[in-house]
Amino acid sequence: MYIDQIGELLAQHVPCDKEEIKALLVKSDSKEHGDFAFPCFPLAKKLRKAPAAIAAELAEKITLPDCFSKCENVGPYLNFFVDQAHFNGYVIGEISEKKDRYGSSGIGEGRACLLEHTSINPNASPHIGRARNAIVGDFVGRLLKFEGYDVKVHYFVNDIGKQISMLVLGAGEREEVKFEDLLSLYVDINNRVKEDPELEKQVFDLLYQLENGDEAVRKRFRQIVDVCIKGQTAIFNELGIFYDCFDYESQFLFDNSLEDIIRQLLDKGLVFEDDLGRYVVNLEKYGLSPLVITRADKTSLYPLRDIAYTIWKCNHNADKNIIILGQDQELYFKQIAAIVTELGHRPPEVVHYSFVMLVDGKMSTRQGTVVLLEDFMREAVNKADEGIMERGEQSDPERAKRIAYGAVKYSMEKTSNERNVIFDWDKALSFDGDTGPYILYSYVRINSILKKCGADTADLSGTVDYSLLSLEAENDLITQLYAFPDVIQKAAREFSPHVITHYIFDLAKKFSVFYRECSVMNAEDTQLKNARIKLILSVRQVLENAFGIIGMETVEHM
Repeated sequence: MYIDQIGELLAQHVPCDKEEIKALLVKSDSKEHGDFAFPCFPLAKKLRKAPAAIAAELAEKITLPDCFSKCENVGPYLNFFVDQAHFNGYVIGEISEKKDRYGSSGIGEGRACLLEHTSINPNASPHIGRARNAIVGDFVGRLLKFEGYDVKVHYFVNDIGKQISMLVLGAGEREEVKFEDLLSLYVDINNRVKEDPELEKQVFDLLYQLENGDEAVRKRFRQIVDVCIKGQTAIFNELGIFYDCFDYESQFLFDNSLEDIIRQLLDKGLVFEDDLGRYVVNLEKYGLSPLVITRADKTSLYPLRDIAYTIWKCNHNADKNIIILGQDQELYFKQIAAIVTELGHRPPEVVHYSFVMLVDGKMSTRQGTVVLLEDFMREAVNKADEGIMERGEQSDPERAKRIAYGAVKYSMEKTSNERNVIFDWDKALSFDGDTGPYILYSYVRINSILKKCGADTADLSGTVDYSLLSLEAENDLITQLYAFPDVIQKAAREFSPHVITHYIFDLAKKFSVFYRECSVMNAEDTQLKNARIKLILSVRQVLENAFGIIGMETVEHM
C-alpha cells in the first residue's frame, strides 16, 4: 500500500512512471531515516541537477496524504515517514480481513505445480537423514499452495533397480515379507553379495528377466516394492507429509520410453559404447563428465529411467516443475538436465539441501549404521512426554506428538538448505531459544491471554483506536507483522524454510517483549485493551499462517 502511494505521489513530480519509482524505493534500516527512502541519483541526468537538490525540491513540492506523517530530504534521499496510527490500523486491518490468506501474494492462482520429493529407494525403513528431503519438499509444497498454486506432489518409485533385485533375492521364497524386516534383509543380502560373486550374478539375472518380460519376476518385484512404499509413506504421513501420485520406474521400461530415448541420443551422436559395452552419454559440450545409462547387456541403469521420468514430467505442462535433491546429487542433476535439454525439454527447477549429520558422519543403509526415522520420531515423542510430566502434568502422548514432531521439523527447517543439520535433542526440545517448543509456547501464551480477557465475547465490533498502540514494544510487533508478506515472497524465491522460521522466531521474541511490557488484562482502559487484543489476535493469525507453511501443528497448552 505505502509503496503504491509513494509511487503515485512522486510520478506527479518526476519523469518516471509509478512502477519505475516503486522499483527504486528502499525500506529504511533506521526509523531516523523514515520508513521508505527514494534515491534521487537516477533523476540527475534527466533533470540535469544534483541528486541532493532534486531531493530538496521534491520535499517542498509534495503534499502528503494522511497515511504519512512527514517527508524530508537527507542528502540525495527523500525519506518518507509513515503515520504510526494509520500504519497500526492498516496492518491489523489487513490481517483481520485476509485471515489465513494474509501474506499470500496469490501469484499462483490458476497455475499448477508438479513437485517431486523424497523418492527414496524402497528397500528399507527410511533413516533420519532422508527426512530432510521430505521436510524441505513438504515445505515447498505448502508454501506454493499458500501462494495459490494447485500443487501435485509426486513420488518416483524405484521398483526395478539393483537394490530392489537384491531384496527380492534376499527374501527368497517367503510368502510374506514385512516392512520391519526389510532393513535386516537388505543389510544381510548386501553383505552376502560382497562375499559371493555368484549371488551378484543372480541379482543381475533377476533384472534381466524383469526387463525381458518375466511376469512372475515382475510380480515379485512389485510385491516387495509395495510393502516398502506402504511402510515408508505411513511414516511420512505420521509427520503430516503426504503424496498425491506414485510414479513407478517400470512404467518407462515397459512403454518403450527407454528405447526411444536411446534412439534419439544415438541420432544426435551423443551416445557411445564404452569398452565394457555400456551406453554412455557424452556431455563434454556442457563441461560435464559422461553419464553411463546402461549395463553391458544393455539393461537400463537408473539414470536412463530418470531421464524418461523427467521428460514425462516436463510433458505435464505444469507452470512450475520442481524437484528436491540432496547436494550430493548436484553433478548428477546437471547431467540429467543437460540430456533433457538436448532432447528438447526444459528441465525441472531443482532445490538442493545438505545433510542431517550424526557425530560419526553420514548414515548408510547398506551397512545398517542408521538411525531409523520411525525410531527417531518415537524417541522425540517420549522425550516430549517426559517434559510434560516433569512440569507436573499427566502423560499426554497426542500433545507430545505435536510438540515433538514440530520440534523435529523446526530444528531441520531453521537451517538454510545449503548447511548441514546436526540434530541436538536438548536444544530441539528446549523451551528457550530458537526452537519449535519456544514458538509453540508463544502461541499458547496468546491463547491464554485471550481466554482470560474473554476475547471471544469481548465487544471488538466497534471502532478500535490504534493510535493508542504507541509503545515501542507494540510498534515493533506491528512492524514485524507487516513484514510477513515480504518474507513469504523471499521464501518463495529461495525455497528455503529457514526464511520462515527465522521470521517467526523474531516475531515470538517481539511478542515476548510485548508480553512483559504491555499488559492486556490490566490495560489502562477498555479502548487500549481492545486495541491490544486485536494486536495479539493478529500475531496469533500470522503464527498460524506460518505454522501451516512449515508444517507445525498447534497445541492448546504446554
